[in-house]
Amino acid sequence: MAFEGAPPGRPHPLPVPKGSRLPDQRHHDVAHAELRLSLAGVDPSQDRPNCRSMAVFQYAVCRDVTLPPGPLYRVAGFPLSLPCVVSGYEGPRMQDFEWFLYKDDAGGRQMGVVSTRDKGFPYAPYQPRVRNGEVRVERDSGDKARLVIQRLRAEDQGKFECYTPSTDGTFQGNYSATVHVKVIPDTLRISYTRALTGQPVPEGSELTLTCSAGIQSDELTHLSITFGKRSNGEGLDSVTGAEVSTARELISIDKMLEVVPGRSFRKRYDDGEITLEKRAGDTGLGVYVMKMRAVQPDDGGSYYCEASQWMRDRDRSWQKIAQRTMDIGNLTVRQLAESLSVTSSPRGEVTLQVGLPLILTCEVLGLPSEVSSGLLVQWMRRGSVSSDVAGAGGVEVELARMSPDGVVSWGDDLSRSSVGSLEKVAEGRYSLKLFSARPLDSGLYRCVVSVYAGRTNPGPSIPATLTQRSDGVTVNLKTKDVLVSAVARLPRGPLLKRGSTIVLICNATVTTTGPTQAQVQWLRWPIPNIKEKPASDVSLPDAAVKESPALVATMMHDGVAKIYANGSEVSVDRLSAVSYRLRVHTATMEDQGLYACHAEAWGRDPHGGWYNTGAKAESNTVTVYLYARAIDLLLLPLVIGVSAALFVGIIIIATVTCCFMKRLARQRVRK
Repeated sequence: MAFEGAPPGRPHPLPVPKGSRLPDQRHHDVAHAELRLSLAGVDPSQDRPNCRSMAVFQYAVCRDVTLPPGPLYRVAGFPLSLPCVVSGYEGPRMQDFEWFLYKDDAGGRQMGVVSTRDKGFPYAPYQPRVRNGEVRVERDSGDKARLVIQRLRAEDQGKFECYTPSTDGTFQGNYSATVHVKVIPDTLRISYTRALTGQPVPEGSELTLTCSAGIQSDELTHLSITFGKRSNGEGLDSVTGAEVSTARELISIDKMLEVVPGRSFRKRYDDGEITLEKRAGDTGLGVYVMKMRAVQPDDGGSYYCEASQWMRDRDRSWQKIAQRTMDIGNLTVRQLAESLSVTSSPRGEVTLQVGLPLILTCEVLGLPSEVSSGLLVQWMRRGSVSSDVAGAGGVEVELARMSPDGVVSWGDDLSRSSVGSLEKVAEGRYSLKLFSARPLDSGLYRCVVSVYAGRTNPGPSIPATLTQRSDGVTVNLKTKDVLVSAVARLPRGPLLKRGSTIVLICNATVTTTGPTQAQVQWLRWPIPNIKEKPASDVSLPDAAVKESPALVATMMHDGVAKIYANGSEVSVDRLSAVSYRLRVHTATMEDQGLYACHAEAWGRDPHGGWYNTGAKAESNTVTVYLYARAIDLLLLPLVIGVSAALFVGIIIIATVTCCFMKRLARQRVRK
């Protein structure tokens, strides 16, 4: 059943209760509503009935005004925001709102606070606060508005009523709602022990910020702490073009005592670069310590500590009821690139004899003494043996490195680990030494240093703070004049057949001064397709050699023979100072082909070490062809002969047998 009455524009003249001071329109709305309730037998002092629950035979639209369930606890001196929503109404979407206060210490008497339709609505205590905007109504939409008190006072405690003047054709539903607001004293305290001075700190330094905060309240409230920074120049105003100061959260301990990193600092928190912990304080306040292991250039800015007081309302939502922010100071980071320099010595170009030691020094300057940093030192070399100019062309390769923990490793040339060293001779000074330089050591050398500022032993996922390269040092090595010649031949003898021993001689001559030795390799190519069978001692032109050769055997410079994969038994030896012999025993058809020897000249340095001079020579090619053996030549006729004899014998036996059987049959017929 719906309660109906006269439209609000035609109110009945009802008396105003004694001691009440209501605006005229609200007086009429309430009076009419109470009259209709009295006529229906309902006590007007009770809550207005919900017409939806009474609509048994007919559904009626009901006005409904709602506020958050109370009581609400808020802190004096901080904002109060009360959202009010009206629904189920008739009339325009833009509804009006009026707020009243029933103070706890005023015997339930009401006081007009603020209205959206009447500027003269506020009572005297609220008039100046409404004029200066401290007390106001903010709309979220036409039927949603909130009462905002910017700075809550103790005398604001009481029941707040949100009233919506009727725009309905009939009075039905409820037109107001109340919530009790209790104002608790401000006990949130925050302080810091040491402020940032603004003096530049070197990149990689450790930053420690301390903030103390606490609450002394009879109510159950929670505290959260946030460290953040404001940086100028991170954005520009779209209208004025001026720099805009933006605030970013670094890390916080939230109201549930969980450590939460800022979105931009998640990776550094996961890597252990930023931490936040709570300690007990002497004054009853909690001490919160934020540490940043190694500051970066982007960490510059104005730092602050923010303490917030939280409380859970009756609707289970968390509300921030108090907040204080304290500036800790400004941080300026001095970048490492402004001071770091890497040099190598000797400078320019170095020329020395083969076999002498090569010593290069790398020096790192400009590292801040107050920052402990790990260094990765690498020596790189660019050069090509075939280049006429040292260091021209070629690919830059890593020769050796020393990691931040002092471990030395060598590049592709692992043999250098036994004939060279990389040492830290002093703080920031590193020495590379090759005990006996070789011709292959010619090239352009550079020292590359990667600095891990503030990290003495960085993990593999930590990137270097800065990497710098020194100027190049060109190393030229004077080598002896070395001439190498090589001639391969097949000794005269019987024709080579399958199963014979192939013997090849390589005469390698090295012409130079000082002790030298030749290192000889034997290679084999397959025989090219030719129409005529070549003689065994005739060499084919080198142009016929197109396919990649197979390495058969090597006689090292130190006399050690190396035999490579081969189906036959192979041996190699040195007949004289210049003559080398290759033998392939019990040769098979796979062993025939084009053979050649390659000779390299190795010299001996004053320390007794051998090195490749780079001089080499390739011999002519010798064709090895295997002829068939006599038994192989008789095999085919023997097979043909035996087959033919068997065939003739079978025919003779068949013919004789056939004739004999016929004759025997005729004799039996006569009888």
